[in-house]
Amino acid sequence: MTEPGPGALAGLRVLDLSGHRAQLCARLLGDMGADVIKVEPPAGDDARRIGPFLDDLPHHDRSLFFWFYNLNKRSLTLDLKRSRGADILLQLVRTADVVIESFAPGMLDKLGLGWDILHRENPAHVLCSIAPFGQTGPYRDYVADDTVLTALGGMLYVNGFPNHAPVRPLGLQAYHSSAYFGAIAVMLALLARDKSAEGQWIDLSMQEATAAAVEHVAGGYFERNEAEPRRGTLHWSRFFRVGKCRDGYIMHCTLGDWTSLIEWVKSDGKAADLDDPNYQQPMYRYLMAEHVFEVLDDWVKDYPRDELLERAQLLRQPYATVRPPEALFDDEQLIERGYIVEVEHPELGRKFRYPGAPYLFNGTPWRVSRRPPLVGEHTGEILRDELAMAPEAIAVLAAEGVI
Repeated sequence: MTEPGPGALAGLRVLDLSGHRAQLCARLLGDMGADVIKVEPPAGDDARRIGPFLDDLPHHDRSLFFWFYNLNKRSLTLDLKRSRGADILLQLVRTADVVIESFAPGMLDKLGLGWDILHRENPAHVLCSIAPFGQTGPYRDYVADDTVLTALGGMLYVNGFPNHAPVRPLGLQAYHSSAYFGAIAVMLALLARDKSAEGQWIDLSMQEATAAAVEHVAGGYFERNEAEPRRGTLHWSRFFRVGKCRDGYIMHCTLGDWTSLIEWVKSDGKAADLDDPNYQQPMYRYLMAEHVFEVLDDWVKDYPRDELLERAQLLRQPYATVRPPEALFDDEQLIERGYIVEVEHPELGRKFRYPGAPYLFNGTPWRVSRRPPLVGEHTGEILRDELAMAPEAIAVLAAEGVI
């Protein structure tokens, strides 16, 4: 077996100008081997001020939030509001394949770094602009965070419990959906460039990316012209729901071998009316989902979680335990596939575990090439090696606050 080669995107140069809302997009490219240069203000990126912080000690180089979104990047500090800083960025654009930014619409133009200027400097580069509502439209200049975007993207409305107000989705769903769509769009634009030799400008709306990620809403709406109701832990398909076991939670499923499942429940004396022949029909179970799961919840309430899972899987029932996130570190499946990776932070003299990639490439693998950068850690090397600046010139830029 041959040794894996460099990452699939080795040789690709990415300039990451994004703030905390869009930083995952460039990281996804860096994870596959692209050289990602994170361009941040001299005082550091806004994500560095977001906790939690390592050992609860707030510091711009100890933000765990920043660490996650900026793995496999280099850091260049540059004040783009100064003409000298903008000039340096233009020099870097000449050799870049991709520029990713998340400024407010119109800000790049104000900085003298709009699409026309960047395209003139490098017609082959791809610019990906990620904004809450895109570069056009009546909401263009609205400000928004992840919660606002899930609200206006249709995601928040369908999240929560029946007959209660909507509940904010956990995590940063709008930001992540936008990053995934952004990375895909960048790769498609680069594929098109292979044929035309021309780059292009990608105008990505985070609201639209969020709307596109609410996968179960569109089908029901176009089929029945009805808004999807809030269902609590009942899956929109009505065939899955969370139940409480003796020592944790289990995900029920009524789509497996129904006969085997009910024979098991009957042997425990808990089947109630579920052995009625009507329940053999999936559509009947769909219509009677609330009742079915009430019976199954009563059945599992005294079962040990792991015993239930093991026997269900032996019977080919797609049950699953509902685990807390920290349990993933000890998951034998994830460990076997190398999903959890250790990253050394030499300045701290410590190693930390990071989540890895959900795919394995046998030839051009995902890998950690560098830990998240310290503020401006690579400024000197980039200006010296990429732009051939003399040490004296770099010192002047630092003294003037440009870097």
